[in-house]
Amino acid sequence: MTEPIAFGLYIRATHGAARTGEIRMPRGVIRTPAFMPVGTAATVKGMYPAQVKALGADVVLGNTYHLMLRPSAERIARLGGLHSFMNWPHPILTDSGGFQVMSLSQLRKITEKGVTFQSHIDGSKHELTPERSVEIQNLLGSDIVMQFDECVSLPCEDAAAEKAMHLSLRWAERCQNAFGEHPGRALFAIVQGGASVALREQSARSLVAMDFKGYAIGGLAVGEPQEVMLAMIEAVEPFLPQDKPRYLMGVGTPDDICQAVRRGVDMFDCVMPTRAGRHGQIFTRFGRMNLRNARFADDSRPVDPASACAAANGYSRAYLHHLVKCDEMLGKMLLTWINLAYYQDLMAGLRTAIAAGSLDDFIAETQEGWTRGPDDSLT
Repeated sequence: MTEPIAFGLYIRATHGAARTGEIRMPRGVIRTPAFMPVGTAATVKGMYPAQVKALGADVVLGNTYHLMLRPSAERIARLGGLHSFMNWPHPILTDSGGFQVMSLSQLRKITEKGVTFQSHIDGSKHELTPERSVEIQNLLGSDIVMQFDECVSLPCEDAAAEKAMHLSLRWAERCQNAFGEHPGRALFAIVQGGASVALREQSARSLVAMDFKGYAIGGLAVGEPQEVMLAMIEAVEPFLPQDKPRYLMGVGTPDDICQAVRRGVDMFDCVMPTRAGRHGQIFTRFGRMNLRNARFADDSRPVDPASACAAANGYSRAYLHHLVKCDEMLGKMLLTWINLAYYQDLMAGLRTAIAAGSLDDFIAETQEGWTRGPDDSLT
């Protein structure tokens, strides 16, 4: 009998703290650094699953909070699991629901046991504990399961961050006990500690001692300055194992990703490219463009003729502007396509640059393109 493929990170090259490699598991390989499109409710909004894969995504993210409320984890399990349900046979990471409980719920109460909250959909009452979060993610069939944690808003007092960090450590241990052993799947811990270097270090050291399969840095990308986010990554990175994945949750802008990769982060997720696309904004190698602006109304040029993305090279800016102004569904779809293509192209460029030892040059050239802007680039 063939042995199941064990979950593991394989580093192929490094450049300073930056790494490129592969996370291997039964459902496929995740090339790192990796950007995970967010499929909150079992869909990457505005995209077909095959499109998402064709752009270069190896993994997508699903959300425990949203899926437990609708259609329910039990229903998805009866229907064959999340991979089958959303027609995505590749790796899926599910977040624990903790962030959404803290940010979306109208009323919530946090105790040692877990969190009771009201649904943002219909006001119904629910309880989410570390054990229930893991159970839901197991019912979904997630390949990478996230621990349940308490995520505080920034800025916050160190005392509040410390209390949440210690609670999250206790919850991490309970998640580990609930998860058990699954050779082809993984449970990731989440480093917390607000904006305190000392608390972040304490959290990282404690979680590493528990020996998780991967480590996320949580509680960032919540409105704090980029310098604070980068300082927290730098505080945590020396204490995380070199042979396990590092995931910066909820990040972020293309520049955030470049700077975090430079500091040793392997995995990212963010709603920014899909949400921005639905609101008329696109990310390109020439920087961000707001296609609602009237200056694009007579611009017959494509967004980027050099892009391999058919939405970026095959439609005029004027047409995309028209779709956005008319609030046409196709506009949201095309702009989301452009954004996800750009993010995956950026990740591919980062991987190549790390392997070639030219990461600093690649980031400098990328930033120069953003600064130059779109109109000086396509003359």
